[in-house]
Amino acid sequence: MSEGVFIREADMTGPDAAIVGDLVGTYLRQTEEEKAQRGYGTSAADPLPDRYRREVEEPASAYRGHRVYLAEVDGRAAGVVIVHEVDGKTEIKRLWTDPGARGRGVGGALLDAAIASADRPVRLSVWEWRAPAVGLYESRGFVRVDSWDERPGLVCMVRSDGALG
Repeated sequence: MSEGVFIREADMTGPDAAIVGDLVGTYLRQTEEEKAQRGYGTSAADPLPDRYRREVEEPASAYRGHRVYLAEVDGRAAGVVIVHEVDGKTEIKRLWTDPGARGRGVGGALLDAAIASADRPVRLSVWEWRAPAVGLYESRGFVRVDSWDERPGLVCMVRSDGALG
């Protein structure tokens, strides 16, 4: 783990839920803006489509049955990752590092925690324009595979070994 980065499982029954909602909300709004800029979204005028509101406004409910990890740097929330099981694989969702904490190993530490929590192959999807994220995933053994998601611009990746190696 990177120096100064602390990863812990979020307590979604307490104040962590609001922190997770804020981080996920920032991630989703940024993603929608990027999609609109690239012609993949409908419009940046609606920064948070209704299909995502529950994740932001009711994260404890939206992520029931998921593992949620928070990253902290200097005692402040700096990132989040959501992990759940789907189709016999562990799926990583919503990996996000606050822009002010980037370059400090937060994303890698969150990814490592998610991988370490898996006892089966791990999958994720990432937008093609997020080259630094794709590079991080490849550095941890993820490879591109045929898409399970029909949205254009989405790269699907799988890591067969569930444990860090």
